[in-house]
Amino acid sequence: MAVSVIADIKQPMCPSRLILEHVTSRWGVLVLVALLERSYRFSELRREVGGVSEKMLAQTLQTLERDGFVHRDAKPVIPPRVDYSLTPLGNEAAEQVRALARWTEHQVDAVRAAREAYDEARA
Repeated sequence: MAVSVIADIKQPMCPSRLILEHVTSRWGVLVLVALLERSYRFSELRREVGGVSEKMLAQTLQTLERDGFVHRDAKPVIPPRVDYSLTPLGNEAAEQVRALARWTEHQVDAVRAAREAYDEARA
């Protein structure tokens, strides 16, 4: 029987912190957003995400699969075929991080200006 825990992200032992870490990690965000488009094979996903090593992509996918966000479909064919897709929970999480990703894309100029002002004030 599962025990329901009331989460408070501000508390140091809150179990939601680890989930948040997985979903909002550098590669977690990019994998989730990519999988919103469609399912991918490993090598396709690696190309789609861009810049991720095989090791980091494998670790990210395994973590997201364990958390229930990603479904791994291994087909018993030769050569082996494995497809990755979002679960309903993963789709919900991906929609949330995509909104944050889009927001950051639109704020690049504002952040750049803030950084320049900050650096000039301290020079």
